[in-house]
Amino acid sequence: MSWKSFRFALIAAGAAMLASCGINSVPTKEEAAKAAWANVESAYQRRADLIPNLVSTVRGAAAAEEDTLTGVIEARSRATSIQLSADDLDDPAKFQQFEAAQGELGSALSRLMVTVERYPELQSQQRFGDLMVTLEGSENRIETARVRYNEAVQDYNTTIRTFPDIVGAKVIHGAEPMQTFSAKPGADEAPTVDFGNEG
Repeated sequence: MSWKSFRFALIAAGAAMLASCGINSVPTKEEAAKAAWANVESAYQRRADLIPNLVSTVRGAAAAEEDTLTGVIEARSRATSIQLSADDLDDPAKFQQFEAAQGELGSALSRLMVTVERYPELQSQQRFGDLMVTLEGSENRIETARVRYNEAVQDYNTTIRTFPDIVGAKVIHGAEPMQTFSAKPGADEAPTVDFGNEG
C-alpha cells in the first residue's frame, strides 16, 4: 500500500469516526426539539389571544362575576410575561416557572367555565359557543404540541447520552439535556365526584 493510499484510508476512517460521533445528529435533533418547542409556544399563544374575546363576551352577560374575569386576565398577563426561549430548555427552574404560569392560566379558565354554567343566556349565544369551540381546539393543540415536544426532547436527550453521539455532544457541542413537560402534582389520583344530596 502506498503512502498516498494509506493517507486516504486514514482520512476516510477519521471522517467515518467523526460522522458517527454526533457531529451532525446532535444539532439535527436539537433543532427538531426547538422546532417542537416553537409549536408549543404557538399553541399557548393561540389560547392567550382567544382569552380577551372570551372575557369580553362573558363580561357582557355576567357582570357580577368580575372577580373571576379579573383572575383570568391576570393569569393571562402572568403567563404571557414569562418567556422561555429555546436556549433555556435545559434550565429546570425556568422551565418549571413557565409551566406553572401556564397551569395557573388553565386553572383560571376552568374557574371561568364553572362560572359560565350559571348563565344559560350566555351559553345560548352563538359567539360564546364559537369561542368555546375555539378554546377547546386550542387546549387540544396545546396537548398535542406538548406531547410532540416531549417526544423530540426524548430523542435528543437519548442521543446526547448514548455512544458514539455522546462524544460529539460533550466535546464539540457542549450539549445539555432539555426539560420535558410532566404531569401536574396529584394527576395520578382519581378525582372525587360529589353529586350532593339532590333528589
